[in-house]
Amino acid sequence: MAATFANRVEAGRLLGRHLHGLGLVDPVVLGLPRGGVVVAAHAAAELGVRAEAFVARKIGHPDQPEFGLGAIAEGGEPVYDENVLNRLGLHPGALEAVVGAERAELARRVATYRAGRPLPRLEGRTVVLVDDGIATGVTARAALRTLRTHSPARLLLAAPVAAAESLRDLAGEADETAVLGTPAPFVAVGRWYDVFGQVSDDQVLAVLAYSP
Repeated sequence: MAATFANRVEAGRLLGRHLHGLGLVDPVVLGLPRGGVVVAAHAAAELGVRAEAFVARKIGHPDQPEFGLGAIAEGGEPVYDENVLNRLGLHPGALEAVVGAERAELARRVATYRAGRPLPRLEGRTVVLVDDGIATGVTARAALRTLRTHSPARLLLAAPVAAAESLRDLAGEADETAVLGTPAPFVAVGRWYDVFGQVSDDQVLAVLAYSP
């Protein structure tokens, strides 16, 4: 795939049409905040259902927050990239302060985005986890592992674009992947969108109210 998506709305609609062709029965569509929720909401609309947020947070290096070492999802435990930790000579114990801060932000986002609503029932259902793109896959891994504990009948990872190597690494975490393109070199998710700005909490709340 060489073409870019205009924005997350277009990407979500195209992803939703692809998901519609998979014959999903009674799907639950969950978006990873923030950008993944925009994609998920418009994908879910194509399926005639509503999307919900499922919150996960990257665990960054204490001195370089943008350098992801792992991730944590709501209701789950931290998941680390062991190869990176070993290469840097870091132990998870050294990241307790970072994990604590991310747990607090995770809880804030759950409270903000769901306002006390529980997750939809996931047991025995088809659960589709959506992000706006998959680069390293560490956040998706944490989310998928936590969602697996809810005993879904079928667990899918869906995104408009993904790095092929990351998809291979995630193969054992989801039952199936639904991705529109795996361009190479991948570089970054934002490269494959004409418009890829930051998404605010207010925008997340607005798209969660989006009606099919």
